[in-house]
Amino acid sequence: MKETTRDTKGMLLLDAGDLLFKKSSNPVAAHDMPMLKERARVVLKSIEVMGYDAIGIGDDELALGKSFLTELSKTVPVRFLSSNVMDEGSGNPLFQRYLVKDVNGIKVAVFSLLSPNVFTSQSDSRKKGIVLREPFQTAQEMVQELGPQADILILLSHLGYPADVELAQKLPGLHLILGGHTGVHLANPPIFNGTILLQSASKGMYAGRLDLTLLNRERLFYNTATKSSLKANLDQFRRRLASPKATESEKAQWRRGIESAEKALQQLEGKNYFTHTLFPLSASIQDHPEIGKIVEAYHAKFPHTEPPPLHDSRGIYSPKR
Repeated sequence: MKETTRDTKGMLLLDAGDLLFKKSSNPVAAHDMPMLKERARVVLKSIEVMGYDAIGIGDDELALGKSFLTELSKTVPVRFLSSNVMDEGSGNPLFQRYLVKDVNGIKVAVFSLLSPNVFTSQSDSRKKGIVLREPFQTAQEMVQELGPQADILILLSHLGYPADVELAQKLPGLHLILGGHTGVHLANPPIFNGTILLQSASKGMYAGRLDLTLLNRERLFYNTATKSSLKANLDQFRRRLASPKATESEKAQWRRGIESAEKALQQLEGKNYFTHTLFPLSASIQDHPEIGKIVEAYHAKFPHTEPPPLHDSRGIYSPKR
């Protein structure tokens, strides 16, 4: 296994699943197997070059069955994570249950969940040989286990956006949920019960970057976009108050607005904050030369196929003090 060619010190690169294959609940035709296996290897080698730390297991990762996926997971240093996908025969976890990593002196723990509800039927071939533990109960156990070990706790969720919202509202202790499967585009991440929810459009159209700044040990973060909006409102209120055309009634309204904005800004002082950016992965982004060679080799072997895509939600997480 090669070392990554990118310097990702101080960052976590993560993916929430549905990365390796196109979405399909039907059994894969035998004549398509060699091509699909090679596509999966190309995608995996590419994210290794990018320096990815971990991917969560989505339903489509299981398109070619558990045996292929478990063997594939051993070929690269990128961690395959799932806290609730179990082997039907042994009852043991099929993949690593969680990852704890020191990032800029901050202990970050990452775990992953796959919902049984994302499978289309009981006979779905992707479920063969696996058992899915109940996600909410598993999440509770993981928070209890990892909470004392980590400063930041991240869930790579393949539960679907509505379930992500419900989990954030019911389960304290999570800092971030990086969600996949539903492909909801959250340019301005919502915060529920102190948990930041992240997700981007599907089919690898966007990458997301989240920068966290920790000023204290509190679990709560605010969005720097909120602070920028408050400052813009404050400036606008002050300009309107200074206008010679403003009536006394309007001036009283602007003074109340100024007081409210100043109070809100004061409450943010000394608190942890984050900056979130979603950027399109367009043709204007220059390909990494090593990844280009990997893709060229794939096309030489399978000349009449589409480029291997990167699917669903992926994120770049960068904590700092």
